[in-house]
Amino acid sequence: MTAWSYSSISTFKQCPKKYYHLKVAKDVKDSGNAATFYGNEVHKAAEHYIRDGEPIPAKFNYVKKILDAFNRIEGEKHCEIRMAVAKEDNVYKPTSFFAKDVWWRGIVDLLIVNGEKAYIVDYKTGKNAKYADTKQLDLMAGATFVHYPEVKVIKSALAYVVSNEFIQKKHTVDMYKSYLSVFDDELERLAVSEENDVWNAIDGPLCAFCPVTSCEHNRKR
Repeated sequence: MTAWSYSSISTFKQCPKKYYHLKVAKDVKDSGNAATFYGNEVHKAAEHYIRDGEPIPAKFNYVKKILDAFNRIEGEKHCEIRMAVAKEDNVYKPTSFFAKDVWWRGIVDLLIVNGEKAYIVDYKTGKNAKYADTKQLDLMAGATFVHYPEVKVIKSALAYVVSNEFIQKKHTVDMYKSYLSVFDDELERLAVSEENDVWNAIDGPLCAFCPVTSCEHNRKR
């Protein structure tokens, strides 16, 4: 099966037809919107501030207090770190991001490793945490345990920097396989779609923003 990520499986869950055009046929590109561009800017500002010590642009000063709190955590800090996991016979191992054997890949906004402890932060620029999905944290924690075998405990958080909300979880190494299997049901459905080349469209409120304008449910046409 094609290597997957949290964002790609989320797209499949939202609409298999959208997934097909973006990830399989690749005949449609999602250029994003104003919210996407803003989020990318915040992520870059956070990365440069923590990794390089660059001043935060004035328009993002509201995140400085949060970032300073993360900076005070002891440990080796990795910003926008790419991680990939290979899987064979239910055995997980680290691999490179574009390796032929990659099964899952993802990017952690901030990873802090301090001996047997680690911290994971994913920045969110949404208005609130109403639709927070902690499965994303599970995946990143599972991958961290695979890549950093010395780590035994991870504290993770979805940091909603606009609303100042933190959705937190704690992860332990003995459960790492369960963290990497949180989307097994969706992956099974994806495998069936790939095998049968069937990609049914799902009508929903997000159709108004979908780049697949050829779909009968698209509201942009």
